[in-house]
Amino acid sequence: MSKEIRELQPRAVWNKFADLNSVPRPSKKEDRIIKFMVEFGNALGLETITDPVGNVIIRKPATEGMEDRLMVTLQSHLDMVHQKNKETAFNFDTDGIQMTVEGDWVTAKGTTLGADNGLGVAAIMALLESVDIPHPPLEALFTIDEEAGMTGAKELKPGVLKGKILLNLDTEEDDEIDIGCAGGIDVTASRSYSEENFPNNCIAFQIKIKGLQGGHSGMDIHRGLGNANKIMNRLLYRAHTNYNIRITEIDGGGLRNAIPRESTATIAVNKGKKKAFVQDLKNWSETAMMELSITEPQLNIELETIEPPKTVMETVAQGKILSAIYAAHNGVYSMSTAISDLVETSNNIAKVNVKAGQIKISCLTRSSVDSAKMDLATSLKAAFELAGCEVVFDGHYPGWNPNPDSSILKVLTAKYRSLFGEMPKVVACHAGLECGILGKNYPEMDMVSFGPTIKGAHSPDERAQIASVQKFWRFLLEILKDIPREI
Repeated sequence: MSKEIRELQPRAVWNKFADLNSVPRPSKKEDRIIKFMVEFGNALGLETITDPVGNVIIRKPATEGMEDRLMVTLQSHLDMVHQKNKETAFNFDTDGIQMTVEGDWVTAKGTTLGADNGLGVAAIMALLESVDIPHPPLEALFTIDEEAGMTGAKELKPGVLKGKILLNLDTEEDDEIDIGCAGGIDVTASRSYSEENFPNNCIAFQIKIKGLQGGHSGMDIHRGLGNANKIMNRLLYRAHTNYNIRITEIDGGGLRNAIPRESTATIAVNKGKKKAFVQDLKNWSETAMMELSITEPQLNIELETIEPPKTVMETVAQGKILSAIYAAHNGVYSMSTAISDLVETSNNIAKVNVKAGQIKISCLTRSSVDSAKMDLATSLKAAFELAGCEVVFDGHYPGWNPNPDSSILKVLTAKYRSLFGEMPKVVACHAGLECGILGKNYPEMDMVSFGPTIKGAHSPDERAQIASVQKFWRFLLEILKDIPREI
């Protein structure tokens, strides 16, 4: 199927994307992709360096006649979100992404595609390799660990970059130009609990929540999608209240920046209450599925009898943690009063893990207003502390304040209008872009973000629109022709 991808237009971009997707590149395991990029730059005879944290920087001189233009820093991140359907046999540490074409879309077989941000990386690689594309002096910045902590952007030191303009290629709607984004913070709650022997008068069940879409916990948080952890907790809370169930294990969600699609729980139910419990769980499940029938038509809740495990959670801790998760906010918290239709503050209860005497709950809280972000994070902290948890704030990164008077923004809007006959949408987004972090050490750098249309990012439904990649490539090449001259 790689051959079919390589024949798509623009070939220069899709070929580099296919090359990139042959290299495993999970967040925090970027050694192979760093080596790949360094070898790529060296093979072209271009100045290629890596900084101490692993960011790769490649510089290319201007084409003839454009030497007097401002240097442009083209920036994308090397790592990708690794999510797959449970039934998909795939090892992200060793396997290359298996891509396929479906009409006007490129997608992957049961896994994330890596278009976020692989298509941005591929476009930059195509420019660096080109011999006939006019461009100013170029500086390519390939950052690491964007998806799991933005480590690369955070650790990039002042004075390393030489560019005066930064084009971030990590936006996912081709009619938008981003000039601002949300900041974020990780909220992690954990505690231990005592275990007791599995009750002799009980039967063991496993509950599975499947079929949710998942998606980007920033860009998709407003869509009313189901959160597997909240749905599971709702069912367990009811069963705890009405049937005194005992929990052995909960395993829900995965990555902090992905809306959780699946959750599994192992529980004990009194044998004498089995029939009533099964019927009530069916009713509760049907209610949840009805509520989400528009946004989550494939939601499926399964119940099956299993062999009894050895232990269950003690009841006091169980009641407290179920109450805390019920109380913890998930989804949109507030909308922006400054920008129409922009989510200001949100939280994603990304992962719930209960097993072998340990509880860990991971949330990602986002906001374009730092004080609001910390207010919601503190609210979560209070809820989990009432359940006896220790709560840690980590991974803080700032938002990117919009600059509507940006000089490069004026170049892009004029170019978009001349090419496509309409004005682009100038927006701020609820995702976390690296521009806010980079801007702290490079405050004079003029920044914008744009990219091709990508749907379902951070989920196995991720797909990139072929026609949009063509539009994005054309737009990028035309922008580079109009970069202002050095004063």
